[in-house]
Amino acid sequence: MLYLAQVQTNPASGEIQLQVLARQESKYVWSVDNSETLLLTKESSLCAGVLVLVETDRQQQIVSIQDAKEWILSILQQHLTKNAINPQFIEREQSKVEKWRQEVTAQNLELNRRALEIETRREQLQELEQELKRDREELDRLQTKLSMDN
Repeated sequence: MLYLAQVQTNPASGEIQLQVLARQESKYVWSVDNSETLLLTKESSLCAGVLVLVETDRQQQIVSIQDAKEWILSILQQHLTKNAINPQFIEREQSKVEKWRQEVTAQNLELNRRALEIETRREQLQELEQELKRDREELDRLQTKLSMDN
């Protein structure tokens, strides 16, 4: 497991220890966690306050320690500089937005088409109801006439 830690001196024992600041969960995901302390089992020339990357094995034994300065600077450079705006990234995002806009437009057109179709069918039903009403009135009139003639 990989940790970002700060070198500290234990005030009680005077031993150098590593205060964990963050833990790597996956390649690009880190969780902030300063509840853990890693103890150095061998002599170290690390100075208090230095930030380090610490790799441990499954038993939490320290495998390697390296200065975190270059790693932190590379993250800053990638994410916080003007040059971090990648034209290809922007182009991909603009392409996604355009595709989404086209899909929404197509869905809107389909909904409008369906609404128009429903309105047309409703008008047809109303016309059929009127025609049925006229036919019924005509039948009632003819039935009344027949019954009067008899």
